[in-house]
Amino acid sequence: MKEIYFNTPQRLTQLIGANTSVIVAGRRTGKTDSIASPFVLRNMQRMKGSTGGIVVPTFKHGLTNTIPGILAAWKRWGYVQGVHYVIGRKPPKSFKEAIIEPAEYEHVISFYNGSRAVIISQDRPGSSNSLTLSWLLVDEAKFIDYEKLKDETLPANGGIKSFFGKHSYNHAVMILSDMPQTKAGSWFLHYKDKMDVELIATIEATVYEIWRLKQKVREANAKGEQPPAYLRKTIRRLDRQLNQMRSVAVYYKEYSSIENLQLLGENYIKQMKRDLTPKTFQTSILCQRLGIAKDGFYSSMKEMHKYNASDFDYLDSLGWDYNPSALDSRADKDVNPDAPICIGMDYNANINWIVAGQPTGKRLNVIKSFYTKFERKIPALIEDFCRYYMNHRNKTIIYYYDTTALGSNYAVNTQDFHWVVCHEFERYGWTVESVYMGNPMRHDEKYLLINQGFAGKQRLMPFFNRQNNDDLILAIQTAGVTRGRNGFRKDKGGEKLAETEEDLLQHRTDGTDAFDTLYIGCEKFPKTTVSYNFSGVL
Repeated sequence: MKEIYFNTPQRLTQLIGANTSVIVAGRRTGKTDSIASPFVLRNMQRMKGSTGGIVVPTFKHGLTNTIPGILAAWKRWGYVQGVHYVIGRKPPKSFKEAIIEPAEYEHVISFYNGSRAVIISQDRPGSSNSLTLSWLLVDEAKFIDYEKLKDETLPANGGIKSFFGKHSYNHAVMILSDMPQTKAGSWFLHYKDKMDVELIATIEATVYEIWRLKQKVREANAKGEQPPAYLRKTIRRLDRQLNQMRSVAVYYKEYSSIENLQLLGENYIKQMKRDLTPKTFQTSILCQRLGIAKDGFYSSMKEMHKYNASDFDYLDSLGWDYNPSALDSRADKDVNPDAPICIGMDYNANINWIVAGQPTGKRLNVIKSFYTKFERKIPALIEDFCRYYMNHRNKTIIYYYDTTALGSNYAVNTQDFHWVVCHEFERYGWTVESVYMGNPMRHDEKYLLINQGFAGKQRLMPFFNRQNNDDLILAIQTAGVTRGRNGFRKDKGGEKLAETEEDLLQHRTDGTDAFDTLYIGCEKFPKTTVSYNFSGVL
């Protein structure tokens, strides 16, 4: 026997065992490790020969986050790849057959007892086609397209009632996420209203009563006595009742990362408060619901301006046993490796940004954004960029900058930002074509230009790679406005506040300023025309 530690959210989710469980929890609460992993393991062990689905927003996310997390937990619990399960290939003949074998095994986890788990990525067309599923795990639900889930995947969770109808977890659904920041990403929050609080309380009481009675049986056995017959009868009756209650139960719970403080430690929470933007900290760590700016500075940005762009051929070539930190631009389908990369930057003593894009036709694809905090300055930021794009064939940077990059040095050394940026890129073998744009555009002009861009009324319309611009997208969606004598201004008031431990990360709009520079540069000072196929990623 091996003792395994589970924190309160993990224990409660497993003990309640509701047919539908929705857990909204902050980062590092162990959602994948000790909530998703036991859920998948239970279903695959107890419904032998069944097929379930693991739904992820993108294949890249499944490859780098969800699946490695599940497999790492299984490994700690004694399950060995190649012995108890295989992934991405046809199972050995020693494994039992599934009731319904999948058409292919490239994205399937096969368990020794015949159970299968199909990895369903929403950016990969046809992932849910022709599946008959007995359970569903939906990871990173705030990034899930609910319409696709509802139309393509949920109907597949019909299972095989003749085999597994007696189980309370047949057709079970588990939905995991941290707190969403957008209306589209909030589709699962309504499950809170579907939860019967009294039913959940009854399940908790029944679980405790069964444990209490089993404890009496163990005590009697330890004394060499025969336990009273009524104890076992009562336990069996309570088990049946518990199974019935679980089969119709909906369990919804919100947790902050502080729930896992015993393992994370106070320093982790402090570090996240320092390193994350305030609203990211509120949603991803404290799990607080956050209102979205409806009349913000980028009010014309819609869901249509975000896209997925994984290179499935490259990701498939990596297999499932690779180092996620080694991922680079070859995994991005939207990058043209033979075209220059355009960048806009923002410079600050505490945070420095690069927002990278490539114009193609009437689109400006924002392919990735980078930032460094505090002691990591511009040289480290450019190192991160060059490492990610080390396989980019055209080592040319179109660097858009204005007067804010000249004559300043507080974030780097005795040289100004422009010199340092050019020098660092050249050190890594890149050619920099600097494009000077003069004084920064007035806020009211910028507001009009960029929102017309989002509305399709300018030469270029901006689009954002979801996977590579999480923080930037959040910054844009929540950037507020103030009204002055010159019309709209971006609300940058937080940047003027004195830095405190409670408000170290008020510079959320810095990333949006880097995006502004990129868009204005590509729109008003075009230096390159990129033509290549970019179909099928919206």
